[in-house]
Amino acid sequence: MPLKPIAPNTGEKKIYLLKPRGFCAGVVRAIDVVKIALNLYGRPVYVRKEIVHNKHVVEELRELGAIFVEELAEVPDGGRAIFSAHGVSPEVRAQGKLRGLSIIDATCPLVTKVHLEAVKFAREGYTIVLIGHKNHDEVVGTLGEAPDKMVLVESVEDVDALRIDDDTRVAYLTQTTLSLDETKDIMARLVERFPMIRGPKSQDICYATENRQMAVKGVAQFCDLLLVVGSGNSSNSKRLVEVGQNYGVQSFLVNDWSDVDLAWLEGAKSVGVTAGASAPEHLVEQIVEALRTHGYGDLEEVEMIEEDVRFSLPPELAGAASQLYSIGR
Repeated sequence: MPLKPIAPNTGEKKIYLLKPRGFCAGVVRAIDVVKIALNLYGRPVYVRKEIVHNKHVVEELRELGAIFVEELAEVPDGGRAIFSAHGVSPEVRAQGKLRGLSIIDATCPLVTKVHLEAVKFAREGYTIVLIGHKNHDEVVGTLGEAPDKMVLVESVEDVDALRIDDDTRVAYLTQTTLSLDETKDIMARLVERFPMIRGPKSQDICYATENRQMAVKGVAQFCDLLLVVGSGNSSNSKRLVEVGQNYGVQSFLVNDWSDVDLAWLEGAKSVGVTAGASAPEHLVEQIVEALRTHGYGDLEEVEMIEEDVRFSLPPELAGAASQLYSIGR
């Protein structure tokens, strides 16, 4: 439930600005890792993959001196490399060690939780069903923890097609940035097929993904249009669009205001604005200001739940960085 009642539109064009939105604790931590590493060690600092899935964030860090690469093979021997927030497989970690690279691990702690769960279930002899999206960086890393013990499903149909030798030794895990509604249907089918299936002690879908989806659901009935700020390769941002669409709201994913088609505003008296967990706040502010110039003079910030989560820096940085930064939020 919202912290305060949502005021319905009384006639004037209105913006519902959703909260929580934008950066989650894992994204803040990952961005801090790159900035602090650059300040501590200077250039060059290499980052494997996009540190988070947002082109504006990546470009800002590139301008500060970060060098983004697809694989560790592109990092010079003995160089310094950062793993992205999405995590990596043990194979990638081994490559870094073999190459003598100085590694800083910016993997989100909630993704690390899923990796540890995968290792635990695999050691206990379970076949692990991973619910997620094929080729997403997070999923690739998680699958690498137990490639011979894990199968990926993306839909209820994938569950129906599963062939598992021992249906009494099945466990499930999920990508952290999925749609709660979509996962619920897949989970229900898994339980039907494998009544003895085990899962993690607490859900894998992260707090920020859940909170942002709940905010969209809470305001959907008041909106004619929903704009979600985020990049096209951001899983949690795309899920917000899907949630809006599932609740009957015309919903679009935009990198920034330049992606907004003014035709979307025709007939839209109320516009909801939110942002995926890797989208910078200044892009949201840009969209709000642009909407104001198009007659949306009434603004209400709707806070559905308070968020106060913080993650400590990785041990490779924590000691040295404490001398330069205080990262209290």
